[in-house]
Amino acid sequence: MPLYKEQGVVLRRVKLAEADKIVTIMTQGSGKIRAVAKGVRKTTSRFGGRLEPFTHVSLLLYRGRGALDTVTQVEILAAHRPVRADYALITAGEAMLEAVDKVAEEHERNVRLFLLLLSGLRSLEMRPADPAAVAESFLLKLLSLSGFHPSLSACAVCGHREPELFSSGQGGAVCVGCAEHGAGPVAPESLALLDGYARADLAAAGDVVLDGPVRREARAMLYGFVEYHLERRMRSLPLLARTGVPAS
Repeated sequence: MPLYKEQGVVLRRVKLAEADKIVTIMTQGSGKIRAVAKGVRKTTSRFGGRLEPFTHVSLLLYRGRGALDTVTQVEILAAHRPVRADYALITAGEAMLEAVDKVAEEHERNVRLFLLLLSGLRSLEMRPADPAAVAESFLLKLLSLSGFHPSLSACAVCGHREPELFSSGQGGAVCVGCAEHGAGPVAPESLALLDGYARADLAAAGDVVLDGPVRREARAMLYGFVEYHLERRMRSLPLLARTGVPAS
């Protein structure tokens, strides 16, 4: 049928012509879709404010013959307004949206990824003490869903339990005997911090604010690993790094 219903989270919007926008949405049943919201930039638009990034929406769409569908009805299920009201929260949220946008395939159902994104936004809505930690926990869980979870407690090659180096290309922590060119030293505390974020519930990942060299090293490893395995630069990560720890 040309008309179909979906629910999803708005990832981004771009302008189209004078009054329209193309909206990218991570849906529960249809994966990532791109759809035209006609007249959305007009002040008289029926649903212009309902298609903001972070918004969880119920949609009625018309399936087009080309790559783009058309939004015909929108209802807000959750606006996630607190996320847009604080710079640290919106920066953490944007990292989540961008990562999902880069991982999700168009029209390929991925319910686990959709539910992870909803869980991440709901966790940010609780105003955690360290929103960046929630985003970093989210990124590790997204990597796991995508089949790229880094080895953090043992050598990714041989399983040795006390790895001393880290290599994105080799899958995470590696021992001296297995390390290839480019592997760099890493403190066990930094690996343990990332392992803790990977295992933590998203709602609890940002309960404690951590600062210092361990956090910075762990972040550098994670961000490098994410970009290496997604094969894309992420514009949100430098901003996230600046909001993740308090100023000294």
